[in-house]
Amino acid sequence: MATGQVLVTVGTTKFDLFISTVCSAEVSRILKRRGYKKLLLQIGNGNIPEVECIEGMDVEYFRFKDSIIQDIQDSSLVLSHAGAGSCLEVLGAKKPLVVVVNEMLMNNHQIELAKQLFTKEHAYYCTCSELKETLVHMNVNSLKPFPSGKPENFANFLNEIFGFNDTFGIS
Repeated sequence: MATGQVLVTVGTTKFDLFISTVCSAEVSRILKRRGYKKLLLQIGNGNIPEVECIEGMDVEYFRFKDSIIQDIQDSSLVLSHAGAGSCLEVLGAKKPLVVVVNEMLMNNHQIELAKQLFTKEHAYYCTCSELKETLVHMNVNSLKPFPSGKPENFANFLNEIFGFNDTFGIS
């Protein structure tokens, strides 16, 4: 059973549906049952969330920081929008990741990244409407670490997702 903090990050975007879904009593209860005790919300340019308080679940939020790497490292689980930079930071820190895709975006290439991370067993992914089910059924211990130390691995990974033929031949 996990203990500790869940970091929720939307990056520089506005993703109010994600934040409001996480702040619902139902999602908070699921997280609490899984042993999490604190929600730390990075809300970006979004609206200040209405939090449905659950006893034993602390909630804090902020808009932006120069870096959230310390928050990632201090967290037992990260729920993130599907931006490549955010996903890479979390995977590099070897933290369990659930990627929440914003279905409202047109030409949504982020879902391709999220699906590939799931296929390679590095992360879970879902939409806001699927978040509750994902949190109930996820097994963070089954996730495989993302190969670290070589930025070209991530570049090659992105090339694979987006169908580019060239890979970086850096060794």
